[in-house]
Amino acid sequence: MSRYITIFLLVAIGTIIIDYNIKIWAMESVGGVEYATILKGSCIDLELHYNKGVAFSMLAFLGDNLKWIQLLLVIGIIGFVLYEGYLKEYAFPIGLIVGGAIGNLHDRFVYEGVVDYVAWHCGFNFAVFNYADVMIDFGVALILLFGFLESRKKNL
Repeated sequence: MSRYITIFLLVAIGTIIIDYNIKIWAMESVGGVEYATILKGSCIDLELHYNKGVAFSMLAFLGDNLKWIQLLLVIGIIGFVLYEGYLKEYAFPIGLIVGGAIGNLHDRFVYEGVVDYVAWHCGFNFAVFNYADVMIDFGVALILLFGFLESRKKNL
């Protein structure tokens, strides 16, 4: 197995395991009750929510179909990444993105909504999110950063 596939798999599996365990902790902290507060803070609250949609609860009207659409998207993205050879350049960030996507997809199949628990309210109320969401965003940011640095290196 190539080094890139190993990195990708280790990062994706690690992200899934960490995400799963944090979500189990969040659900057990409130006995699985929907929309319950775990801990109040000055800027961040830990609150259990089950998001039936995607970001900011968009597309919730798709109901049960959303998980199947997302499954097809994840499979399609993995296929595209493998076909185009992007793992060679971006194994680590793609592992974060795929691991986070699979973690959230698991929630849709098991809990009928993504388990979110971090509520940001510093200056404004932001969406409630989870570890998988952060890893997806971090993976995308790393790809953008790597691409920017690569383009700067070519222009020097």
